[in-house]
Amino acid sequence: MKTIASFEVDHDLVVPGMYISRVDGDVVTYDLRTRRPNCGDYMSDLTMHSVEHMLATLLRNGPIGESVVYFGPMGCQTGFYLLVRDGVEPQKVYETLCSTLSEVERQPEMFGQSRRACGNYKNLSLAAAKEECRRYLDVLLSRGASFTYPKGDEA
Repeated sequence: MKTIASFEVDHDLVVPGMYISRVDGDVVTYDLRTRRPNCGDYMSDLTMHSVEHMLATLLRNGPIGESVVYFGPMGCQTGFYLLVRDGVEPQKVYETLCSTLSEVERQPEMFGQSRRACGNYKNLSLAAAKEECRRYLDVLLSRGASFTYPKGDEA
């Protein structure tokens, strides 16, 4: 059986940042790595779910919203995937992500926190989303825009 591309990445070398994971036709998959894999520091379900609600809503309503195909958490609890239609420059995606992470801080309420809008609406926290988004924004601003996975001598 063929190994999927994300299993080919050496996760022991991945550090928090923003990477282009793959390009499939006209869709670019970004690996938004908020935590270092396999180090015991994982997002809780509450945090992942809360960030997903906030960022998916804000990204789809922002400057690249028409190009956003998907935003959601990684099962390993160390980040998110953002799928964007090709044609949006990676630098624009980076800048939009940074401004969107910052925008979460200014939100007065959790998006989609109702029984009608969400299948697990009690498992959401605006405070958890804000904390995780602040943490990840600090990482992105300190690293700058770098879209390739680190090699053995960079980790």
